[in-house]
Amino acid sequence: MLLPHSPAMARLGAFVRSHLDSHHVSRVLYGAIIGLALIFGLEHHPPTAHETTVALLATAIAVSLAEIFSDVIGTETRTHRRVQRGELREILAGSLAVAVGVAFPIVYFELAAFGVLKLGTAFNVAEWSGIALTAFYGWSAGRLAGQSRLASAVQACAVALIGVALIGLKVLTH
Repeated sequence: MLLPHSPAMARLGAFVRSHLDSHHVSRVLYGAIIGLALIFGLEHHPPTAHETTVALLATAIAVSLAEIFSDVIGTETRTHRRVQRGELREILAGSLAVAVGVAFPIVYFELAAFGVLKLGTAFNVAEWSGIALTAFYGWSAGRLAGQSRLASAVQACAVALIGVALIGLKVLTH
């Protein structure tokens, strides 16, 4: 159990602070939006839970490989030289962040595959957790940029409303 002032909570807090200070926030958010788009598309004619997992994994891999390829080519075009080892490590780390963003909802679909959740619930939880993630990043961005709590909350709500609008469009099309 994670207690409010436990070493595990301190490590979690340090990890979150470190992540929010990294360049990977935008990559995870980008991947999460891609994952949400895929989930919204699959939900109309839902495959099995395992098939959804495979679709998310395949998308994560494809987008990550596209990120690596485009970043390497873009860097070499812009700098007129081969990519350096340190640059390649950063490109690979950014690509991994995108993959994590895309693939995160796999957890819910594997829970559905093992009967812990119903498939419809897995889709709902995946959608709403993706929206919560975007809201968290919107809030964090506002606070780290020096905005007040109210302004950060407004920013978080504005970002989350984009996801809610997507869900609303989905509901209207059914």
